[in-house]
Amino acid sequence: MRINLLYALASVTIVSLLSLIGLATVSFSEKTLRQVIFIMVGLATGGLFGDAFVHILPESFADPKQRLNVSLYILAGIFAFFVLEKFLLWRHEHTTDSTIRPVGYMNLLADAIHNSIDGMIIGASYLVSLPIGIATTLAVICHEIPHELGNFFVLLYAGFNRRRALLFNFLSAIFAVLGTMLSLLIGSRIQGFATFMLPFAAGGFIYIAGSDLLPELHKETHPLKSAAQLIAMMTGVGLMLLLKLLE
Repeated sequence: MRINLLYALASVTIVSLLSLIGLATVSFSEKTLRQVIFIMVGLATGGLFGDAFVHILPESFADPKQRLNVSLYILAGIFAFFVLEKFLLWRHEHTTDSTIRPVGYMNLLADAIHNSIDGMIIGASYLVSLPIGIATTLAVICHEIPHELGNFFVLLYAGFNRRRALLFNFLSAIFAVLGTMLSLLIGSRIQGFATFMLPFAAGGFIYIAGSDLLPELHKETHPLKSAAQLIAMMTGVGLMLLLKLLE
């Protein structure tokens, strides 16, 4: 049991460090980064939709008895993020610091929820057996690489500088460690909690991608750039689909 605990903590630490994938852009100048960000936002949009519809929702709807509840949890996530954005927009208008778009904070919250669930899944898998825990960790790592890169570019788009985007993305990733510890502590109860949180997080991703990122993509009307955005969105979905097929 102690060995599995150590493996679980080591695994979730590696997963959390993937949030620093934005360091790969350190050689890019700010000007270059800003020039490609409109394509990267398209990739992030496709990644969020793909994550929700290809990964999270099929797993959430796996239990036929929970399908109505799952639908309600998704709607709860959408409405919760609508209310959150209303509050952030109100705060945005009544504060002197108007440089950060609300979508940045919303994405951090949704990602923290998502990461905590990933951590719970890793912890729960190690409670079953060591091989299952390792296999689950590898699946999460493959899934997290494009996901965390997309989050990084959403934060840049929202107005965070590169250093703050890396820092806040890493802080949201630490919730995976908390999720693992929680799953190891409460054991069999984890399934009931994840039944609610998975579709709730999916609702958040759907809201962010559909309500905040898609309208921004529509502001670009140049045919070639619009085509590049569409390809980036399809690539984001395609990456999530490919990872699903490889699981």
